[in-house]
Amino acid sequence: MNVQFWDDLHASLPAATNPNVRLTEVVADLPPGDALDLGCGGGGDALWLADRGWKVTAVDISAVAVSKVRALDARITAFQHDLGDGFPPGEFDLISAHYLHTPFELDRTTVFRAAAHALRPGGHLLVVDHGSVAPWSWDQNARFLSPQEIAANLNLSPVWTVERADAPRRIATGPDGTTAEVTDHVLLIRRAA
Repeated sequence: MNVQFWDDLHASLPAATNPNVRLTEVVADLPPGDALDLGCGGGGDALWLADRGWKVTAVDISAVAVSKVRALDARITAFQHDLGDGFPPGEFDLISAHYLHTPFELDRTTVFRAAAHALRPGGHLLVVDHGSVAPWSWDQNARFLSPQEIAANLNLSPVWTVERADAPRRIATGPDGTTAEVTDHVLLIRRAA
């Protein structure tokens, strides 16, 4: 993937201290454990998880993003990692991937399948994707797979159960401050205990 693209993007953005809304609504009632934040960006999700007692590992292709996350909180273990080159080591109770979209080649099915297999028994994989195109999106013709399509593509054994697959709407704010109603695709998979 193009590391420079992501470094340039994250250099233009402040560190994120607010979590994604879908993370807070899905994870709030889960008992803390080891969490992996895939494509951690500015670190808002990692910080929110750490504040709730999770032991957080955060990875991103961008060294700039990782540097910002490290500066947010010493409880977060953050490192640069290209998911196109393989999956980070370890087993986790929660793996979260929010808006893991890129204009570059990335086999998301392989990444999400590896994530499911990196879950401990009883662990959860949360995938939150765009379900609609915001006016400020870099690709106005993008088509996003539904949560059901993502789950089907993973072709997981009955050891994993889909606990949530839906498409809620919300108001989002773009980089220039404009707002628009957007759809999120939410997939929550649990590995049997």
